[in-house]
Amino acid sequence: MMRRILTACVLMLSGMNLYAQEPVKPKANALPALGDEEPAIKKADPASTQLDMVKKLAGNWYEADKNGKSTDKLVSVIKVTAGGSAVQETLFPGTDMEMVSMYHLDKGDLIMTHYCMLGNQPKMKADPKSAKGTIKFEFAGGTNLDPKKDMHMHAATLKVVDDDHIEIAGEAWNGGKAAEDHCVTMKLMRKK
Repeated sequence: MMRRILTACVLMLSGMNLYAQEPVKPKANALPALGDEEPAIKKADPASTQLDMVKKLAGNWYEADKNGKSTDKLVSVIKVTAGGSAVQETLFPGTDMEMVSMYHLDKGDLIMTHYCMLGNQPKMKADPKSAKGTIKFEFAGGTNLDPKKDMHMHAATLKVVDDDHIEIAGEAWNGGKAAEDHCVTMKLMRKK
């Protein structure tokens, strides 16, 4: 952006004589006009691609029945916030089980912090090698918990089935190991 502004200023100044009222014709091989630059080919990093995938999920997500049809049970509200740098997900909004998960980039990784009804805040990092259409989150620390003792969300997988269907699998741990009775998979459908 700064280069384009400087280029525009140089072109403006080179196109006029500051001491005369007539513009001076630019010399051949002068700096390229704005828009003439060849765009740099930049490969998107996995974390940015994953965050973009989560951003596309903005909306209201309802529990889906076994046939993939929406019920009236609102499970998740997802919105993009902080100038597009973060995504906020409110799970079970308006209930005693309401929780919030925040997604953002940190040093080249997609991070999810889950503000749990258990009163702890596990932090999970997305696996950059997750399968296409899927983001696998793995435990990367947290606050207000001892992962060797306390129950906490330890891993999660987000699978985008299509534009309006997702599956979320959460893995809770207790006593330093997976708590089988607290692992859940939710199938959700976006209502427009």
